[in-house]
Amino acid sequence: VNYPDVMMARGHYQVQPPYPYTPGVELCGEVLEVGGDAGVAGVAVGDRLVGTAELPAGAFAEEALMSATLAQPAPPQLDDAQAAALHIAYQTGWFGLHRRARLHAGETLLVHAAAGGVGSAAVHLGKAAGARVIGIVGDAEKVSIATALGCDVVLDRTRDDLVPAIKEATRGHGVDVAYDPVGGTAYDVSARTIAFEGRIVIVGFASGAIPNPGLNHALIKNYSILGLHWGLYNRDPAAIRAAAGQLNDLVAGGMRPLVSQRLPLDQAAAAVTAVGAGRTTGRIVITP
Repeated sequence: VNYPDVMMARGHYQVQPPYPYTPGVELCGEVLEVGGDAGVAGVAVGDRLVGTAELPAGAFAEEALMSATLAQPAPPQLDDAQAAALHIAYQTGWFGLHRRARLHAGETLLVHAAAGGVGSAAVHLGKAAGARVIGIVGDAEKVSIATALGCDVVLDRTRDDLVPAIKEATRGHGVDVAYDPVGGTAYDVSARTIAFEGRIVIVGFASGAIPNPGLNHALIKNYSILGLHWGLYNRDPAAIRAAAGQLNDLVAGGMRPLVSQRLPLDQAAAAVTAVGAGRTTGRIVITP
């Protein structure tokens, strides 16, 4: 279950499928049929693939459609639920941190909603890149989860005074990269703690509030505001495959997506509602 599933159900997503549609943008599955056109060369019945569903025939079903151009072999080290959870969040993290922000070893990465599906992926990828990771979460339970994910510092936004705590954790330097799938006040924290020549990566607005950044502030502090809409990279299948190769190498080295719940198909609506309310950690996976 991804946040775009929530936004589509509300009619608020930037790409809205025609009604009626089956929700679910991401899946791992076994190929049952292969189309007859040349675009499906190299894919065979029985292959185990991960990728995005071709809406309106989405993933929350016993059968779905997937584009062969964008599908990737599921890593053998992962079960189906873990493999399903690997694709969008980790691809988003890889493009956001590496292609957009150019994160490198020794830098400090700030991750908002660090115990969530998108945030947990960014924590894993930040640590793999050699960064020092500061995670922000929303309650005490999520503090322990973010710590277990590998965060070097974890702050609870309901209890900690974030700006001075981040400045203290970075000894006044600030964070080199901020990864923000939340928006709203989370963006304000990033802007107030970003370092000289830092990069703020805008991934989404799970808080429901879209910030209005002060460009004069970006000018004065010499930092960059970078948008990241991963779906646009689907126009470049070679880039998607290259990122998948990097992610599969990390999986082979032991990286595992955080799957917090595996629910049957008849609980899909409740799962989407829980994700929309911000009550979840890691990924909820529906198992038809």
